[in-house]
Amino acid sequence: MREILGRRRRIRFGRRGGPARLDAALTCATAWRWPVLPGVGLQAADSRGDRARGCACPDPECAVPGAHPFDPGLLAATTDARMVRWWWTNRPTAPVLLATGGRAPCALSLPAVAGARALAEFDRTGLRLGPVVATPTRWSLLVAPYTLERLGELLYAQDWVPSSLRFHGEGGYLVLPPSEIGAGQVRWERAPERGSRLRLNGGRAPADAAPWLPDVGVVLDALVEASTGAPDGGSRLTH
Repeated sequence: MREILGRRRRIRFGRRGGPARLDAALTCATAWRWPVLPGVGLQAADSRGDRARGCACPDPECAVPGAHPFDPGLLAATTDARMVRWWWTNRPTAPVLLATGGRAPCALSLPAVAGARALAEFDRTGLRLGPVVATPTRWSLLVAPYTLERLGELLYAQDWVPSSLRFHGEGGYLVLPPSEIGAGQVRWERAPERGSRLRLNGGRAPADAAPWLPDVGVVLDALVEASTGAPDGGSRLTH
């Protein structure tokens, strides 16, 4: 992805969480080679801290307040440490956005209640998951990169797919912890397993190796099976 400098805009942001977000962005970009960029963020609270905080973008009816690219745009996502430091030095409370697809992780997301049910089912069956990002409204399961063509083939092979599923692939993005968006705080429900690449000949993977990610086909099959396995014939993944 091309790397461009974002223009500084006169948008006020809150004051909390700056160092943690810079650290998170640098880890993603430089240690894991995940391209990131700052999200638009939320409006600053008033002096009493009780003003409703909408999106800092110009759209008063923004559907995903704080949780989308604005300036710079998605094509600016980068793994360059200098650029990442510049962005979060100037906008320390900006959400951390992962540009999904290409060589970066992709994700499947579903409503929070359904996500909790799915993870409980996966734990029961012993399915190994990668990182899971949680907001108060949706949970996202990170998976290995996939192409739109492969995703289409996987979906075509299924008799039925829960309508609550969303797919974050090439050309998409995902908000990463410890960001704050209009829906609330973004956190790790399952933290990345650092240094969890395959260990060859009993050796240890580097501490900064990118987190292990499952194949999208395995996760999709498991989600569909968990959904269609409800005793009453309904779906466990509805909300």
